[in-house]
Amino acid sequence: MPGYGSHASGHLPRWRRPNPGHTLAARNPCTTEKAVLTDLDTSGTAPAPVREAPPRGSLAPDRGPPTQLPDAPGRPPAAPLAAGAFAALRHRNFRLFWFGQLFSLTGTWMQSTAQGWLVLELTNSELLLGLVTAASSLPVLLFTLYAGVVADRMEKRRIILAAQGAALVFALALGLLTGTGHITLGWILLLVLLFGTANAFEVPTRQSFFVDLVGKEDLTNAIALNSAAFNLTRVIGPAVAGVLIGTVGIAAAFFLNALSYLGVIGGLLLIRLPKFRPPPRTQSTVENLREGFAWIRGNRLPKTLVGLIAAFSILAFPYAMLLPVFARDVLGVGAPGLGALLSATGAGALAGGIALAVIGDRVRRGPLLLVSSLSFTSLLVAFAFSRSFTLSLVLLAAAGFTMILNNATTNALLQSLVPDALRGRVMSVYVFMFLGMTPVGSLQAGAVARWLGAPVALAGGGVVLLLVILIVWWRVPELREVR
Repeated sequence: MPGYGSHASGHLPRWRRPNPGHTLAARNPCTTEKAVLTDLDTSGTAPAPVREAPPRGSLAPDRGPPTQLPDAPGRPPAAPLAAGAFAALRHRNFRLFWFGQLFSLTGTWMQSTAQGWLVLELTNSELLLGLVTAASSLPVLLFTLYAGVVADRMEKRRIILAAQGAALVFALALGLLTGTGHITLGWILLLVLLFGTANAFEVPTRQSFFVDLVGKEDLTNAIALNSAAFNLTRVIGPAVAGVLIGTVGIAAAFFLNALSYLGVIGGLLLIRLPKFRPPPRTQSTVENLREGFAWIRGNRLPKTLVGLIAAFSILAFPYAMLLPVFARDVLGVGAPGLGALLSATGAGALAGGIALAVIGDRVRRGPLLLVSSLSFTSLLVAFAFSRSFTLSLVLLAAAGFTMILNNATTNALLQSLVPDALRGRVMSVYVFMFLGMTPVGSLQAGAVARWLGAPVALAGGGVVLLLVILIVWWRVPELREVR
């Protein structure tokens, strides 16, 4: 209804007010984190316009790194090693999709690693490397909010199939152009824009597709297994790409990525689902989105959480874009070393996801968010000044660990505060901030790295972010108290 976002919560209808009990003791077993992942997955108990997140962690330039949002259920999922950890795999449809995703995500991480190295080899410019990363994320900024609405109006499997098929063609084109020596920066920019457009529609649709595969009973487990697949392939893909670049050549990583799409496409074609019936349309897309924005503006804690994730996207998350520069120019370890750096981050993120699942709701989320956000940022600053390859691997693994704790906890807090009737729209705003601010962050990091060097760019962003975190924790005391 128009105008409700401008009133204090006490004047809102009951369902639109943030639940005070959730503010200080958020316990909502019905909510379910792209990656990251960014990692980045957002999800609720029913399909929403956008879930993560994560980014697609991760989260996802060039269709790589893959877009995953942080896996953050309202109450973190049970430990993957516990009984029933693979409950979602009892569903045939989910098994087909999940194993296909394993192949596809491995190829995506291979392409992400190879693409960063290719751009650096072609241009020798940190600024242009940042430009390519920004270009690959630009479609997410432009289309994600609308794509989330489309995902609720159309058959999800067809949307995912179309996006995956298009990405296969783009990866094949990138491999052919690179292998024949015709690749240029212009071709790369065009292809990453196309990859990004496919991602902008695929990511929110994929997040809302899980409930169709497993139902609500096993939705949390499905999200947890998807996060495990994302971070497992995040370890394997970059390491394989590093070996391929050093032996066979960059084009091989692109060709294998194209081949990897066949796994998820084949799985989607074999899935059996009931006949799709489009839901009735009662509001326009603009009205739907405006309502979600209004609720965030009118409530201080959700507004703070969304603002924090935007700050991380601009000042901290561009570290991944700068890793090729650190591997080649700072640490001098080449393409194999770049693969190892990315794999170390993935291993830490995988461990962080498991740790979060194990501790569950036994730890207060407010203090956990403070510790993890400060730790992640401090570790990035330390990495910026490291000149030891071994120490850098350790720092990035620890950063990946704390990054997942930070992202997933932020997502979980927001999911526990938002009313069910607004969940999809509010989470689409979260995804927009998580992934849509990547172009801004990539451009600022690339520009600073070009003139002052990658270490200064990363450390400078980290120091500014530390100040932002401390100011937020001083000015928003309810964030320190939340459970």
